[in-house]
Amino acid sequence: MEIFKLIPPQDPRVQTLVAPFSDDMLKDTDIKDRKELSDKMFKTMNKYSGLGLSANQCGLPFRMFVMGDNLLLENRRKITAFNPKIIPKLPTDLRYREQVLMKEGCLTFPFLFLNISRPRIVEVEYEDIDGKVIKEDLDGMFSRIYQHEYDHMQGIVFTDRVSKLKLDMAKKKQMKMVKEYAKKVGNHMSEGGKKS
Repeated sequence: MEIFKLIPPQDPRVQTLVAPFSDDMLKDTDIKDRKELSDKMFKTMNKYSGLGLSANQCGLPFRMFVMGDNLLLENRRKITAFNPKIIPKLPTDLRYREQVLMKEGCLTFPFLFLNISRPRIVEVEYEDIDGKVIKEDLDGMFSRIYQHEYDHMQGIVFTDRVSKLKLDMAKKKQMKMVKEYAKKVGNHMSEGGKKS
């Protein structure tokens, strides 16, 4: 099974609201069903060492994403979310008010890391690969990843969630990391290593 290609951040599909998913949308593709789409999405996400991946990051017009499948996250729990939702909460509902500031990355923006504040706990609803509606509370990293991928469904990228000053500072660090990586790969190649 091949993997999907990631599209660049300037591609308008990354910053476009994604329409609801229906199974008949797969008819015009070489993907036979939700399971095959999910498997290929997870394979792509894992190839790039991600914790989550949205279909529109691969240029696909499907309102779905995958997340998890990592030893460090809830015993490798995997979620495939079709037509994901975040259930709005009233400000008086204290359980959902706590915000957590944490560094995030995104496969669409390699080597770019930004501090983003998000609710620690969210109530979510989505369809799984069998079309069953799941409703649950997510906490911690699963909550954060779900919110990040849900943003992609809304046409929002994580760079939209910080000030221009913070983004410019992070981009300087990104360029430094890219140069260090290129130097490391270049040294490896000159020593007779093969790029994998």
